[in-house]
Amino acid sequence: MNAQNHLRPTIQSLAGSQIREVVNASLDQSDMLKFWFGESDEVTHHGVRAAAIQSLNDGETFYTANLGLTSLREEVARYMARLHGSEVNPIGASRIAITSGGVSGLMLATQMIVNAGDDVVCVTPIWPNLPQQAIIMGARLRAVPLYAEAGEWKLNIHRLCEAITPTTKLLLMNAPNNPTGWTLTRAEQQIILDHCRKTGTWIIADEVYERLYYEPIDASNPHGCAPSFLDVALPEDRLVVTHSFSKTFLMTGWRLGWLVLPPSCLDAMGKLIEFNTSCAPSFVQRAALEALRLEGEITPPLVAHFKLCRDTLVPLLQAVPYVTAGSAKGGMYAFFKIEGFDDSLALAKRLVSEAGLGLAPGSAFDLAPVAVGEGWMRWCFASTDVTRLALGVERLRFWLKSQPKP
Repeated sequence: MNAQNHLRPTIQSLAGSQIREVVNASLDQSDMLKFWFGESDEVTHHGVRAAAIQSLNDGETFYTANLGLTSLREEVARYMARLHGSEVNPIGASRIAITSGGVSGLMLATQMIVNAGDDVVCVTPIWPNLPQQAIIMGARLRAVPLYAEAGEWKLNIHRLCEAITPTTKLLLMNAPNNPTGWTLTRAEQQIILDHCRKTGTWIIADEVYERLYYEPIDASNPHGCAPSFLDVALPEDRLVVTHSFSKTFLMTGWRLGWLVLPPSCLDAMGKLIEFNTSCAPSFVQRAALEALRLEGEITPPLVAHFKLCRDTLVPLLQAVPYVTAGSAKGGMYAFFKIEGFDDSLALAKRLVSEAGLGLAPGSAFDLAPVAVGEGWMRWCFASTDVTRLALGVERLRFWLKSQPKP
């Protein structure tokens, strides 16, 4: 008897990670330029690491509150209020839940909202964990695709609103977007929020890349962050915004995030955290508290460097024959297409084995049957050494010269 045959069919049918599939194809290669995962190769700030070590040395190895340390929740609330708070939308600790990673926060929010059979809409291409979480809950998903013009990605907002009806329980949004770098405008967020208020639809907004935003700081962008649904929402709107310490604070391996949610939902979220992870580790939360205190020392230089990486990589890609690439406003990725190569997973595997270049296939970010990311490739440009980006483009260019012309 095979126990796997008695698992939930939904779980059996979950698609595996195509990015991991590409990584696994390179296990025996030593000279590999790896740009497939969404993380920087820079280690966490020494002050943040020291705070975790001090916490461990102090013996903080016990359970904490489900919703997180009060001091951390209050500091996160101050941070979010500085970026997005207003008189009509105050952001205090009563709206903050600390989670064991951003992806755990997304799963918790999905569990809080979605029933089996619910109608869920998402904008694609999208980081696959978001829609797969709704599928795990038994939802019916529909994709509204972005579209590309000369490598720049855009949203047909009227098409999105048409897809969101009174039967739509949830809208999944990720902006700045992984993998395209597409970013919503505040006006678009207002239109979407107004429409979802009319239909009674919840919004889960994955805004983990909001500080990795490269538009000039001015009156419309005083804090150097992408527009947020929090800028236009009221506290009791059916909105959950998810964040993570991973990208902005160079803490991908620490697994810590937070949610901003309606105050009336906080107790329910505390119960869900109890039944999923109980709490985040105290020493990790102490490290995050220090990261927030050091934010001015960590984040602005990081964003400036990532902008340099983007501005180095994208022109080099655009100069390669048969390549289409745009310059994203936010995120940490270049999303590009090579004419004549329509199977992105096969292309990614060939680049690994034949060029020593590790990229993520665009098809990994699609939601079947809509294949808007197919044929595109994602390149994470968050590298401490920009010369590695140039070397990667040279490997791509050299490999393309050996291929039949499109």
